[in-house]
Amino acid sequence: MTASPGGRRRIVVVGGGIAGLAAAFTLARARHQGAPVEATLVEAAPRLGGVIQSEQVEGCVVEAGPDSFLAEKPEAAATAREMGLGDLLIGSNDRERRTYILHRGKLQPLPDGLMLLVPTRILPVVTTPLIPLPSKLAMAGDWFHRPRPDGPEDESVADFVTRHFGRGMLENIADPLLAGVYGGDSGRLSVRSVLARFWKMEREQGSLTRATLKAMRQRRANSTGNPPPLFMTLKGGLSQLVAKLVAQLDDTAVRLGRRVEAVERSEANYRVRLDDGTTLDADAVILALPAHSASRILDGLGPALAARLAEIPYSSAMTVSLGFEAGQVAGLPPGFGFLVPAKERRRLLACTFVHRKFPENVAEGRGLLRCFMGGSRDTEVLSLSDAEALETAQRELREILGLTAQPLFARIHRWPDSMAQYVVGHVERLRTIDAELEKLPGIYLAGNAYSGIGISDCIRTGRAGAERALAGVRG
Repeated sequence: MTASPGGRRRIVVVGGGIAGLAAAFTLARARHQGAPVEATLVEAAPRLGGVIQSEQVEGCVVEAGPDSFLAEKPEAAATAREMGLGDLLIGSNDRERRTYILHRGKLQPLPDGLMLLVPTRILPVVTTPLIPLPSKLAMAGDWFHRPRPDGPEDESVADFVTRHFGRGMLENIADPLLAGVYGGDSGRLSVRSVLARFWKMEREQGSLTRATLKAMRQRRANSTGNPPPLFMTLKGGLSQLVAKLVAQLDDTAVRLGRRVEAVERSEANYRVRLDDGTTLDADAVILALPAHSASRILDGLGPALAARLAEIPYSSAMTVSLGFEAGQVAGLPPGFGFLVPAKERRRLLACTFVHRKFPENVAEGRGLLRCFMGGSRDTEVLSLSDAEALETAQRELREILGLTAQPLFARIHRWPDSMAQYVVGHVERLRTIDAELEKLPGIYLAGNAYSGIGISDCIRTGRAGAERALAGVRG
């Protein structure tokens, strides 16, 4: 990378979500430590934080976007501690963790001992009505699967799960689990990208059941204490992490409400053109944006790269958060909430009982439910009015849970084209994207479109993009 006149590297971060903030923070810290860096953060919205947005309502923390992050991925918790928020980190109430699946109109608990989709205990699987007899027989047959080192480089989650555990496991358990995370279609999602651990298990060990049990034994042998919680969040809301990161950007120019139209070549390196007609000279540009937005910006600079980025599909999401008096939701089944398979023909994908999952974020005497709609199976849901979305959520909660009470409050949030879909061929697509990026030294990508959709994944890619821009080399 060629340094700008004066010896300072001018780095522009495009996108003020958590990935862009992580990148901007990394650059600001480097500058404080003496690195010759001038950083600018450009965000089209009037606020920073992207989908992370917390609100306090009636003593309840209402999250507009994600409400937590996986504890096994360390980046989010580590960044929170780095920001002085370690004392506010709380884990999910796993002692009461139970998830239900809507099956033939009734809620059925997920069988105990199910590691995502792999059974590790016999009796719960044999007795659950969620899994039909053919799938139970397929599960028994999985034990005898041989390693497949020459198996397919990629295939759909649906094909993979059906081969090991049958169609019933796919439709009743795997599909709703993945819809709750990705809002996606298991018939299109890539097993190598979405279930990479299981893809590797099959190639090396054959049986997913035997491989999972072996991994569990190794984990127990290496364990030195109580297992960590499955999920973590911040007491008081995830927006606190955004606020702390923003507070670190004192030497960073922040331009809100400005849309980047294009990144172009310049005599030095790059020129970032904004929608108000101004331009920013840059030695490096970090695009912490959805892939379709990065594609638009890069179309004139790298058409082949832009075309591959445009191939990454997205789904949309809507959350409907409902607050109640505690007594009104006292009759809910114990646990964290429920998932809805596509064959149940509901608009709800899932519902989280937040007051059970994170009781510290819901005041005593209150209950909080978060309903999820949309995804690839319901692309029209965002067109519902607030009144229609609220009526839909309440009607389905009444039919599924028998919940007839009127909520104390409701909050509705729409996130169009927000969830990247890792469809079959995603790994190969990333290889092509990386090859095209090699032709554009100083251009870096970050966000949820590439190697993980969670908060920790976004932080990791944002910080990695910044470190590479600082080093002037591609890692």
